Amino acid sequence: MRRSEPTTHPIPHPAADFSLRRVGAMVLRYWYLLRGSWPRILELAYWPTMQMILWGYINQFMASGSGGGSGWVAQGAGVLVSAVLLWDVLFRGQLGVSVSFLEEMWSRNLGHLFVSPLRPTEWVVSLMVISLLRTLIGVLPAALLAIPFFGYSVFGLGLPLVAFFINLIVLGWSLGLLIVALILRYGMGAEGLAWIVVFMLAPVSAVYYPMSVLPGWLQAVSWALPSSHVFEGMRALLYEGAMRWDHLAWATGLNALYMALSVGVFLYGFHRARVRGALLQTGE
Repeated sequence: MRRSEPTTHPIPHPAADFSLRRVGAMVLRYWYLLRGSWPRILELAYWPTMQMILWGYINQFMASGSGGGSGWVAQGAGVLVSAVLLWDVLFRGQLGVSVSFLEEMWSRNLGHLFVSPLRPTEWVVSLMVISLLRTLIGVLPAALLAIPFFGYSVFGLGLPLVAFFINLIVLGWSLGLLIVALILRYGMGAEGLAWIVVFMLAPVSAVYYPMSVLPGWLQAVSWALPSSHVFEGMRALLYEGAMRWDHLAWATGLNALYMALSVGVFLYGFHRARVRGALLQTGE
């Protein structure tokens, strides 16, 4: 009896089985994910808009020549280097808290942490400590390299530099805790906020130009931010050689208020996430 030969089927060409229905189904899937996550929609329009606003105000200030514009140009190296380094303190402080939290989510370790005796407040303190270390590791080399590259040392600001640093990193921690609370509430679809929220404050934080450049209604927003007072105080120190204690007092008071609010929001969000079982859910 002859053994039957195995039936062979030709391998179809990839283009032969192309289905527009499957393509449409995948597009619809991604559209539902995007539509269901407002942080992702915000992120799409964020970068072009923010760059336009930020550099538009810089251009306006440089072109106007008002508010000490000529002095700004003459001392541009020192002002810009100081502004960039101090802004990075705020950015790194916020990112240190947010990314440390996200790493626990990415590794699916958050649930494991809180079956241990670890308390939420202890976790918050540890996030702040690691954020401080990450900020120092990121900013100190840049500050040291600015000396040979630009002939400028931010350490020349003296003891006020410590006050500026503390206020900016505390504001970064407050933002980081708010972002963590939002991720616990909305899921990993909100993780993009860790990279964009701090830059939403850049146009109104008077980083590269004085608050007087802003429209009147935006100046009111700027006055409510500790970062604006820090950068106004930095420019006063560089231009006039005087420490503006009023700006330091405003920055410290606002930071105390925002830190208390952010810790409260985080603890409430964490409690609600624990009740819903969201600490074990790391998906969209």
